[in-house]
Parts: sequence; structure tokens; C-alpha cells
Amino acid sequence: MLRYQHWPDQDAADGARHAVAIVGAGPVGLALAIDLAQAGQPVVVLDQDDRLSDGSRAICFAKRTLEIFDRLGCGAPMVAEGVSWHTGKVFFRDDLVYSFDLLPEPGHARPAFINLSQHRLEELLLHRAEALPAISLRWQQRVTAVEKTAEGARLTVATPDGEYRLSCRTLVAADGARSTVRGLLGHESTGQTFHDRFLIADVRMEADFPPERWFWFDPPFHRGQSVLLHRQPDNVWRVDFQLGPDADPAAERAPERVIPRIQALLGPQAKFSLLWVSVYTFACARMARFRDGPVLFAGDCAHRVSPFGARGANGGVQDADNLGWKLRAVLRGQAPDWLLDTYADEREAAADENILNSTRSTDFITPKGAISHLFRDAVLGLARDHGFARRLVNSGRLSLPATYDGSALNTPDADAFEAGPRPGAPAIDAPMENGWLLDATHGGFTLLAFGALPDGAAQALGDLVPPATVVTLPAQGLAAERYGARDGAFYLLRPDQHVCARWRRFDADAVRAAHARALCRDDAA
Repeated sequence: MLRYQHWPDQDAADGARHAVAIVGAGPVGLALAIDLAQAGQPVVVLDQDDRLSDGSRAICFAKRTLEIFDRLGCGAPMVAEGVSWHTGKVFFRDDLVYSFDLLPEPGHARPAFINLSQHRLEELLLHRAEALPAISLRWQQRVTAVEKTAEGARLTVATPDGEYRLSCRTLVAADGARSTVRGLLGHESTGQTFHDRFLIADVRMEADFPPERWFWFDPPFHRGQSVLLHRQPDNVWRVDFQLGPDADPAAERAPERVIPRIQALLGPQAKFSLLWVSVYTFACARMARFRDGPVLFAGDCAHRVSPFGARGANGGVQDADNLGWKLRAVLRGQAPDWLLDTYADEREAAADENILNSTRSTDFITPKGAISHLFRDAVLGLARDHGFARRLVNSGRLSLPATYDGSALNTPDADAFEAGPRPGAPAIDAPMENGWLLDATHGGFTLLAFGALPDGAAQALGDLVPPATVVTLPAQGLAAERYGARDGAFYLLRPDQHVCARWRRFDADAVRAAHARALCRDDAA
């Protein structure tokens, strides 16, 4: 249990004022708070609970999310403790249909995915947050009113000691799918609700299954439905059973209903124990706009997807990654306020992409009519022997980072690149002589220079605010190959490690203009 603490500003007659307040201390709220605080930006985090989430909940964390956690100083313990995996297998009835590899090439610091319970991930984020003095973590603090003002937002907060007022320039709502802040401001999430019910269970057992993602359609131990299996640390396994829309949630959670299902999957001799059980339905929905003046919305508060494809928590952490550097730049006077509008623009587009993929996965897994069911089974029957059919199988297209095509912050290519991440895309990791490329880009804007840096280049960039770090890379080798770079090529990366511009030859004026454009400044060309 996390201890309630009385803070001095609770006694302020007119309420204390802060630059940033975050409501919600889940993975998204904590990630954003860490991002701000490790750069010296004070932030208040309010959470109405006195404990972290229970059960495993979200368990699959993608390579891009791990790279973000590396930048936040907590990726290494997550990878060390989590179960790394990159192989998935799809089964239809009694047969293995095919397998796939999510990271078939070497030369990456992080695995395709790790499995780690959300509870444990939050513990590691909390440990990192508690080490940063700029974060004020406040438990048992429930927001009961939100008022937008000319100076920002004003909150009424209920605590065990009574209510107090708190004002902030920027309020970030990261308080989940049932967001209090969203409701108090009168916003809604709209989309599609799926009525199929799924049983989710954490099971401790000794098993020799490899650390892979296994998905069954119509297996012999659960006819007519689907099953998903993932391995977690400490001999804990996640099992999802499709139940159908008419299942009784209370009845299905009972051990006498859960245990026979797991026994049928594992075999009559298997020994196991139940750790956590839940029955859920889900929706694919989002808010119309992720910004309302001084209030920004992130994570499940702003958008929801089905669990197939691991797009929920990963998408939420990428919200925090996108917002953190923009908020810092605005608060420091390095960018105009409307840079925050691009957070909404970019992350709304990313949410639409996740919702589209998630909806398609759900429609394939839970066909809604006889014809859809017939098509689905025909595709699965063909997929074992025919590559074209495998491309149609959808057991949950797994999370990929968004590319912000069309973003106002991108400088379009003026030079031809045959390969490499285009403007708006996330940077690609690669080994360097002393470490990893992405590790060298932490903290701010970065200029990747392939080959020797031209004379005077560093001096020409010395007046950039915020400054850009120059990282010099060989013009040959894996990094150059992944970036489609030859001698003299340059990439400019945003602080969230997305590309904002690239060139075949160095041009100081072009770099300065692209830097200004990425900050929405008037001095952009």
C-alpha cells in the first residue's frame, strides 16, 4: 500500500500553483512525469488510489516502448526481469498453421517484445520516479472538479484530510478508460463496443513451453473459440479464453469453471495454481480531440483498443513520449503554445491506426456471421501451405510505432534516399563502436552525421535552442545501411527520436530551418 502524505500546499489559502499536473499514476502518467522530471521540470502527479494495479493486465511491451523506457532510465531492469520473445505461432484446430519472427535480424539492443506484468512494470516506473526530486507523487488524491482558466486549469482535490485547490498551467489526464477528468470536462470517447467476452487468467505452473506467443483458432480443448497463451516471469503464464457474447461473467470467474478450461489446455497431469482471473469485454474508441485548451489527454483516457496486438499500453507510453519534449519546450519558452496542438494531431492519427488494426484483428478472431466465419476458416485452412493466405490471417497484428506522415513538424525530403526512416518515422537502432545508436540520442535534438563532420558545422549549429547533439557515424556499416546513408548524409532527430529531416549533404541553414519547423517557430523556412 502506498502511503498518503499531507503536502504543505494543501494548506494554501488560495491553492498552490504548479507548471504541470498529471492525473493518473499508471504507466502513461509515470512515464510522462519521469520524462519531464529528469530534465528538471517539476511536476505533480495525483492518483486516487493507494496501490498500483493488481494482476498482470497489460503484459506485452514492444521494442519501441522499451527504447523509450531506456531513455527514461528504467528499460534495463524491465528487460532483465521480463521474458523476451520474438516468435509467434498460429494454430487451427489440431494443426500448426505457421510461425512468424518479429525481429529476424541481429543488431538491436532490445528484443521485439518482453512479457512483464503491468503491476511489476509500474513498480519499476515508480522506483525511477521516486528517485527524481522534481516529481511530487500524491496518493489518495481524487479530483472532484476541473475548471479551465485564463492561466491554465484549477482543480479541486479530495484527500483523507479534506478538499484543497490546486492550479496548474497544463493538466494532463492519464487516468484511464473511466477517466474522471474527461467526465468532469464533459468529453466522451466514441467508437465500437465488442460484445464477445474473454476470460483472462494468470496461472503459475511448471511447463516446458518456449517463450513464444501461441494463438489457437478452434482448438480441440476449446472448440469453436480462440485461446491465447503467453509466458511471464516466475513460471507465470497468461491464458485468454474466448467465451462468446452470452457468457455470464460472474459464473465464468469461478474456479470451478476456470480450472477445467486450463486443465483441458495443459493436459490431465498438469499441476498449476490460479493467481488472478478476470472476464472482460472491450471497445475500440477515442476522444474527438486529445487537447482541450490547457488540458491534454493521454493513454486509455484518450483512446481504447482491444487487447489483441498489444496496442493499448504501448500506444499510451508513446503518447507520453510525444508529449514530454513538446511540453518542456513550451514551458521553457523555446516553442509557441501551439506546438502542443501537434501532440493531438500526431497521436490522434496514431490512435486511428491502432484502432483500425485492432478492429480488424477482433473481426477476424470473432467473426459476426456465418459467411464471415466460413471465410475465416477457409483462410486458416489455406494458410499452412500458401503464403498469400497467411497474410490474411489476423490473430492480432502486433504493435508497431507510429510514423507521423504529414506532420507539420516534418521537413519533406529534398534529396532521394533509397532506404532509411523517412521524416516522421522513429529512428532505427544499430550498434556503434561504443554502445548503441539510440542511447547516444537521449535528451534532446540529435544530428546524425554519416562520415566526417564538415569544418565549421558544429559552430554553425551552436546557436540552436534547444541545442542539438551531433553524433558522428561511419559512412559504411550496419547503421549506414539501415539509414540508407552514404558519406556526407545527415539526419535530424527530434527529442522523441523521430526523424524530422534528412539530407545527403550538410547545409547549416537547412538544419536550422528544420529545427525551427520541428518547434513550430516563426524562424522556420
